[in-house]
Amino acid sequence: MNICVFGAASNLIDEIYIEKVELLGKSLAKKGHKLVFGAGGNGLMGAIARGFSAENGTIYGIIPSFFKEENIEVIYDHCTQLIFTEDMAERKAKMENLADAFIIVPGGIGTFEEFFQVLTGKQLNRHTKPIAIYDIEGYYKNMVELLEKSIEQKFIRENCKDIYFYSDDIDEIIDYIENDKRISHDVHELKNG
Repeated sequence: MNICVFGAASNLIDEIYIEKVELLGKSLAKKGHKLVFGAGGNGLMGAIARGFSAENGTIYGIIPSFFKEENIEVIYDHCTQLIFTEDMAERKAKMENLADAFIIVPGGIGTFEEFFQVLTGKQLNRHTKPIAIYDIEGYYKNMVELLEKSIEQKFIRENCKDIYFYSDDIDEIIDYIENDKRISHDVHELKNG
């Protein structure tokens, strides 16, 4: 499977995140999965790619040309295939189209946006791909609590809990990704409006 991993580009984060995401990359590559990611060489993007590289995994890096031209981000230099796009929207579209599943690791504004975009796509029945949140050190605890509060307050339908998975355990994340039933939902079961 092509696994798209969304995560931080920052090198200022605690080393525990880097170690655990590298281990995730190694674990996925050992099982024969391929990586789709934002092509960054730093932070958790670099960590997931190094994990895949350590196990000789296939890596598809996708990044806007202006990141290179304006020196915005270090590009991971061992991608099997490096794809340049015109802008962020094209980058995300290519990543989503290549992916068979998504794993969200800790990250910032871009990672939050990517998560909510694929979650909204699944809620609207535009795809049935598994979405897993890898909750290292409780990083996403408050976000999941916000989603649950939104369900409790009737802003989100209860069965939207079924369209993503949340865990701090690599084996559980991989099991979910590999065994998700990919059920197509009626959009009216998941969306108010």
